[in-house]
Order: sequence, then C-alpha cells, then structure tokens
Amino acid sequence: MARYIGPKSRISRRFGEAIFGDDKVLAKRNFPPGQHGNNRRRKTSEYGIMLAEKQKAKYTYGVLEKQFRNMFEKAARTSGITGEILLQNLECRLDNIVYRLGIAPTRAAARQLVNHKHITVDGKVVGIASYAVKPGQIVGVRERAKSLEVIAAALAGFNHAKYPWLEWDESKKAGKLLHRPDRADIPENIKEQLIVELYSK
Repeated sequence: MARYIGPKSRISRRFGEAIFGDDKVLAKRNFPPGQHGNNRRRKTSEYGIMLAEKQKAKYTYGVLEKQFRNMFEKAARTSGITGEILLQNLECRLDNIVYRLGIAPTRAAARQLVNHKHITVDGKVVGIASYAVKPGQIVGVRERAKSLEVIAAALAGFNHAKYPWLEWDESKKAGKLLHRPDRADIPENIKEQLIVELYSK
C-alpha cells in the first residue's frame, strides 16, 4: 500500500504543528524547512492557504491524494455538512480507531498493526487500514498479539476518557465505536471548510 515514508519532522515544520504526534524538533526549529525557512516569506495566497489545509489533513490521517479525493466526494454526496462528514469518515478509519483507542502510539504504528493482521473487528481479523468502522462495531487486539510489547507500552497509562465516542474494555483489550464523533470532540486542528472550498473551485 502506498504511503508517505519521507522525513516526518520536515512536514511538521512546514505546518508548524506536531501532526505526527510528539515532535521534539519543533521545540528546536519552530520555522519552515529549507534554506530560507527562517527568513521572512511572502504572503501566502488564498489558494495556497486552502491547499495547505488539505495537505495537513492528508498527512495527519496518512491518506494519499486519490483516496482523499474519493473520501471528499463520498462526503459531498452525503446529506449534512460536507467538511464535518469528511472528518468523521477519516476518524472512523480502522487505523485511526486503533490509534484513538491507544493500542498504538501513532497512526503509522496503528496502520502497521492492522496490515500485519493483529487487529480484529467484531472478532474477525481485518487487515485493511482504510476499513470504515461503523457505530456498534468492536475493534480489538487479536489474542496472539495481546502480549506484544508495542501494544502494552502504548496502552500503559493511556486516558481513554478523552474520546467520548469510544468505549474501552481493558479486560478484553477491545473498544467499541459508540457513535460517529461530533466535530467539537475531534481534537485535530483542521479547518475543514477550507478543504471544501478548495475542492469546490
């Protein structure tokens, strides 16, 4: 499966946010990457601002352009606020749910756990990171994977209460998607309306 494998700190510096999780490089170099990153830059155009917001969302959720476009078109066909539906669809991807449940420390690690068939949905192994989890479905760790050190380390001290749309069962190492998250509950700093305006041009 195609995915971004380039330098993550460079992307975080471009947007000035730790979009891949904790990023220590931002504390040292809180300016854009490149030879002229620390110099004054000319004002970004309106189109550039909208494009940057879309790029930030893509990198945050680990989705490439074609897949992201398809998700937007699907959201646009659904009744409701397009930008909010787009974010909800991204939040309900299996790799993101695994990350939100604290089973993996990053979305990239969550995607790897899914691809290596360590994750189940309603008791059945699912190896597709983009699988759309529906409300009521239970996402858990496969029995033989419960002893994996990376999973135990990620779950240690994780606060499951910060995501009210998910319910965690520690004894079963599984979580349930109670409902699709409200926009106010999604912590990502993404201005989804700019993405809608970009694709509407």
